[in-house]
Amino acid sequence: MIRNIYLLFFLTLNTGISNPLWAHTSGRPPNRPPNILIITVDNVGYGDLSVYNKESPIITPHIEQLGLEGARLTNFYTAGATCTVSRASLMTGRIPQRHKLVDQLNGIAGNYGIGLRQSEILIPEMLKEAPTEYATGAFGKWNIGFAPGSRPTERGFDEYLGIASGNADHFSHVYAGKQDLHHNTEAINRNGEYSTDLFADAAIHFIRKNTSQAKPWFVYLPFDAPHHPGERNIGPDEENIWKAPDYAFKPYGISPDEKDPKKRFNAVVTAIDMAIGRVLNTLDSLNISENTFVFLYSDNGAFYPYLDIQSNAPLKGAGVTLWEGGIRVPALVRWPGKVKANSVIDVRLWSLDLFPACAKLSQAELPKDRFIDGKNPLPVLTQESPHSPHATLFFEYRNFAALHWGDWKIIRDEPAKAWQLYNLRDDIAETTDLAKKRIDLVEKLNGAFVQKKEEIESYLKIEDSFMSRPK
Repeated sequence: MIRNIYLLFFLTLNTGISNPLWAHTSGRPPNRPPNILIITVDNVGYGDLSVYNKESPIITPHIEQLGLEGARLTNFYTAGATCTVSRASLMTGRIPQRHKLVDQLNGIAGNYGIGLRQSEILIPEMLKEAPTEYATGAFGKWNIGFAPGSRPTERGFDEYLGIASGNADHFSHVYAGKQDLHHNTEAINRNGEYSTDLFADAAIHFIRKNTSQAKPWFVYLPFDAPHHPGERNIGPDEENIWKAPDYAFKPYGISPDEKDPKKRFNAVVTAIDMAIGRVLNTLDSLNISENTFVFLYSDNGAFYPYLDIQSNAPLKGAGVTLWEGGIRVPALVRWPGKVKANSVIDVRLWSLDLFPACAKLSQAELPKDRFIDGKNPLPVLTQESPHSPHATLFFEYRNFAALHWGDWKIIRDEPAKAWQLYNLRDDIAETTDLAKKRIDLVEKLNGAFVQKKEEIESYLKIEDSFMSRPK
């Protein structure tokens, strides 16, 4: 009831939206490839959003509307168990063991170091080689290396506004005492402006500019919220609390001085929803909604310290683990006329698939000198195929390992421990370990895991040898 009451409120407050149904009119010139908008949110749990959990108290009418106009994916995985790894995997279409950025970048040394190998090819670099060259912009959290040669505008993006690190303060943009907000390669000071709005506004400006110039565009919009800023990023006299702009508290009828961390977290997510609404409204106002592929997902599940505030329900575990709560994430896709409106897709896909999706959408060629683990998801997203392009999904992170095959999953949290076995079709919450009852299946999935691990190790030797040759 409250959600319905505030829907109209949202559509007028800070969004400029006058028509919540986004009546799509084609803005596609002949032979022009579609625009591509990839939005990520930071550590939003599977159960945080009302489109996955009707009991969620968080008000997100624009995300709900996106689900009504597109498809909700219920079997979508992030390929990395933590923020850095997730982003590197998305941008390369390769599992961490291939691109070799296998753990979180921490501190100034990590975030301002090389990070992701500069020999890796990123989505925007591929789109620059498409038959129709794309304008490319990134606005938000980078977190994969900011040394010279590793910055967004040196890796295929025409424009960048965002933070180099993983969790700067949302208003001061300070990370570990350092000004962390950058425009292209230069540090800038926009103290007092909320990062979610900064990133959305920059994306909107980029979209308007390139649409007016009749250029197809790719926008990567990785919000740094609702990730909680670490203690080292908070000013000496400030309280380390969930921070949202004043307007995001109004739909809940509470004051910005509210102390309840759960209510404050809700406001942070609501601010993201409002920003997403403004971006989508921009597509509609420019008559380009029908010719824009929009994909929204969370980089990881909610983390353990905040599970009394957030929700991965009904999944077990949290971020930085390979339990379903860490890697199965909310995801929505909209592509009018191609993706069926108000549909649910339960076919297994993962974030690596967005790399070949961008290749197909732009008609660019996939790199031929390296293995791309992602597979084209468009036949599944458009319901031309009911089958996953993946026989298995392979995961390794720190001491964790896991493999999905069909309805089954093996997982262990220490290399020396025995595999646990779960049937995810019947037990999505991973409550009943069937390993002792189905030894045959454990052996079968273990065989696939070992084979995949050997293939990766063998392949890396070939790839490293190939890439080291003089060009």
